[in-house]
Amino acid sequence: MAVIRAIKGDITELEVDAVVNAANNRMLGGGGVDGAIHRAAGPELLEACRTFGGCPTGEVRVTNGFDLPAKFIIHAVGPIWHGGDQNEPELLAACYRSAIAEAGTLGLKSIAFPAISTGVYGYPPAEAAEVAVRAIREALISDSESCRDANTAASGSSLDEVLLVAVSDADLVALETAIAL
Repeated sequence: MAVIRAIKGDITELEVDAVVNAANNRMLGGGGVDGAIHRAAGPELLEACRTFGGCPTGEVRVTNGFDLPAKFIIHAVGPIWHGGDQNEPELLAACYRSAIAEAGTLGLKSIAFPAISTGVYGYPPAEAAEVAVRAIREALISDSESCRDANTAASGSSLDEVLLVAVSDADLVALETAIAL
């Protein structure tokens, strides 16, 4: 099973097979991680994203990495925090599970996630970190079992490394704490 690690850094500079973009529903760029990824990937990313016509919350879409060191960008649309009683944990978990499944489908070895929904969408970082780590672990276990049952390479089975990328020391502590649980 893949190793899950938390690091502090700039997701746009990581040499991984895929980075996950904390996208909005329109997928046309924005602030925070989304804006940084769009700027670093170059204008071709915006053109590629336009072809999707958006993405529902909890789902993902995949594009090339363009000018990023990563081969692919997996765009995940996380939920806006409304206190936790409007299906936010389930929608956030779906982002992580779907991204892991896409990585497996593409046969990727490494993937880097930002803290989806914790910026302008207001999801509390510690709670988001717990949801993220739990969803990633469940997706990796589920995909490993699928691989064993089918006796073939299945989604997720190719991943060796999952990076959770923090932009602040406080976010790094939240991620490391969730991994340790």
